[in-house]
Amino acid sequence: MYSVIMAGGVGKRFWPRSRKDRPKQLLNIMDHQSMLRLTVDRLHKISDYKEIFIVTNKAQAELIRENVPEIPEQNVLLEPFGKNTAPAIALSAINILDLDPEAIMGVFPADHLIMKEDVFFEDLEKGVQSVAEKNCLVTFGIEPSWPSTGYGYIQYDTKKILLEDKVYKVKTFAEKPNLNTAERFLRSGDFLWNSGIFVWRARTILRQMKAHMPELYDSAVTIKEALGTEDYFQVVEREWKTLRSESIDYGVMEKSGNVYVVRGEFFWSDLGSWSSVYELSEKDDQENVIEGEALLVDSSGNYVYSPDRFVASVGLNNMVIINTEDVTMIVEKSRDEDVKKIVDALEKRGMDDYL
Repeated sequence: MYSVIMAGGVGKRFWPRSRKDRPKQLLNIMDHQSMLRLTVDRLHKISDYKEIFIVTNKAQAELIRENVPEIPEQNVLLEPFGKNTAPAIALSAINILDLDPEAIMGVFPADHLIMKEDVFFEDLEKGVQSVAEKNCLVTFGIEPSWPSTGYGYIQYDTKKILLEDKVYKVKTFAEKPNLNTAERFLRSGDFLWNSGIFVWRARTILRQMKAHMPELYDSAVTIKEALGTEDYFQVVEREWKTLRSESIDYGVMEKSGNVYVVRGEFFWSDLGSWSSVYELSEKDDQENVIEGEALLVDSSGNYVYSPDRFVASVGLNNMVIINTEDVTMIVEKSRDEDVKKIVDALEKRGMDDYL
C-alpha cells in the first residue's frame, strides 16, 4: 500500500510554538520526536520509504526533507499554496497512479496522535481488504469517548455491514456540532468521530473527483500529463490558481454513494488544541501539567509550557500559558480553540515576526 501524509498545515491553534518556520507537524508535542517523524515511522511498518509520499507547501519543503530524509525527494509533493485536502489528495493520486494503475493508497494527517498501533494496523487492514473487495472509498471513524464539539462525525448504517461487524456503509457526515447535538450523537450509538484517515484505489478517488469535482479532475489530468517534463512545476502553479479550496469530505465523501467506514478501536487524537495536549499529559497533585520550571500556588488545571523561563502563579485555574523566546501567550483552557484568532490578527496587522 502507498501511504500519503498530509503535511501542509501551519497549526494555528498551537501558536506561539507553531510558526511558519516550525509548523505543528514538526514540533515534539507528545514525544521527543516530531509528529511527522512519528507518522513516518508508523507508516514505514506497512510501506517502504519509496511508497510514502508527503504533500506539503513550498515554504515547508526543506524543513520536511530535513526531518525525514529517508523519504525520496521526488516523493515530497509540493503545493504552490494550501487549497485544503481535496487538491492535495488529487496531486498525490496522480503521482501514485503513474507508478501503479492498481495502487491502493492510504491518506493520513501528519500531526495526529495514534496509540495502540497493533489495533491500528488491524483496522487499517480491514480498510484495505474492503477496498480490494468492493472498490469503495473507506474512511476511519473512532468510537466517541465524550460529546466532543471539536470533531466532525460520521453516521453509519448499522444494518449494512461490509465486513465482520467492523466496516459499515456511511449514512452521512456531520460537521462539528454544538454540545446538545454531540450528546444526541452519542446517545444514538451510530456516530463516530471523523479521524481524517482514508483508504481507496488511486484511480477510484480520481473517478469520484471526475463525478463530483470535475474542475479539480480536469486540473489533475492536466498535471498528470506534465509529470516528468520540464514544465511540470509551471503547470502545477497555473492549475493551482484556478482551483477552489475544498476538503475531500465536502467535495467527494459527502456526495459519493460508495463510502464505508471502519469502526476504529485504536487510540486517536487530532491534538487540535492545547487542551487536548493537557488531557493526554501526566498531571501533578493539583492537576497541573508543567513542561519546564514553574511554581503554581493555589492553582489547578493549568497547562504550562515554559522550557527556558520560570513561571509563577497564585490562584490561577484552568489556563494555558505558553512561553517561547519572543512570546508569552495566556488563554483560558476552555477557549484555546480561539488561539487561531491571535494568528489571524497578527497576519492582518502585518506582524510577521511573530508568525
